[in-house]
Amino acid sequence: MEKYTNTQKAAILLLSVGPDVSAGIMKNLDEKEIEAITKEITSLRKVTSNVKDQIMKEFHQLAVDANLVSYGGIDIATDLLKRTFGPDKAAGFLKRMDGSADDKPFKFIQNVEQMQIFNLLQYENAQTIALVLSYLDPEKAAATLSAFPSERQIEIAMRIAMMDTASPIIVQQVEEVLEEKLNMTSSQMHDAQNGIDSIVSILSSVDRGTEKNILDTLQEEEPELANEIKQRMFVFDDIAYLDNRSIQRILMDVQNQDLPLALRAASQGVKDTIFRNISKRREESLMEELSSTEPVRLKDVEDAQGRIVSVIRKLEEEGTIIISRNGAKDLVF
Repeated sequence: MEKYTNTQKAAILLLSVGPDVSAGIMKNLDEKEIEAITKEITSLRKVTSNVKDQIMKEFHQLAVDANLVSYGGIDIATDLLKRTFGPDKAAGFLKRMDGSADDKPFKFIQNVEQMQIFNLLQYENAQTIALVLSYLDPEKAAATLSAFPSERQIEIAMRIAMMDTASPIIVQQVEEVLEEKLNMTSSQMHDAQNGIDSIVSILSSVDRGTEKNILDTLQEEEPELANEIKQRMFVFDDIAYLDNRSIQRILMDVQNQDLPLALRAASQGVKDTIFRNISKRREESLMEELSSTEPVRLKDVEDAQGRIVSVIRKLEEEGTIIISRNGAKDLVF
């Protein structure tokens, strides 16, 4: 078959599937992609049916590879195994899978250094990374997520949050590939975790900058998903919704240097809540510090906010305070 560029292949694919399907695909492309593909469509001459068939097959294989982990279920996975290995080998594989259901997937990664995990995953697609992180300890998953560029952090976080139950067979296939890459032996399967639970645990452990970046972008792109995540975790801006007694208890454990730094980039609602619960003298001192024109690094502000949120989460874990998780932004003893 004559060699074609990816853009030319895309143009031929759109011509092959018909105008209605092509229109639906084009809606999901950006302006530059549409312009490039349209240019190729206008310049195409005769394309043989053999070329069209080959490109359709290539596209189908890419789609299968890209979505192998995204879609599944035991029936689909069983059919995939039968088609790949035949019914006898597929049956043996499924039997071995059933016998290992109590073992947690990706157990071999739990004791691996965070940077090794990042190196192992950095060239994988976002869905594979999301699957692996959803099984890791939240602290290790958070450190790994933070190592990715901000654009990929958002993509991976969205994949985790939107993840449904993955077939145990598909999970094992991913695990085996990664085990081989890392040249290790390990364990196998476990029930898939809920995506929202996973991303809440991870975001609760990342630094404030990473957390804010992901949540802000999710709010723009997937507002319902972002709101559901926020309802299940406590973020710095939620301080504005806390009652006075809770604020007073929290301030007892907050470091003196963290409060003025954290309030530098706080909303007016958060500031008002804090000011209501401190002495007049301390309020005047805080106001004086906040009015300072001396610049501070945004990272230092976000770190201070993160430490205050850690205090609140720690008090909740200890049972000293209780954060409502029903969507009503309140905190009670």
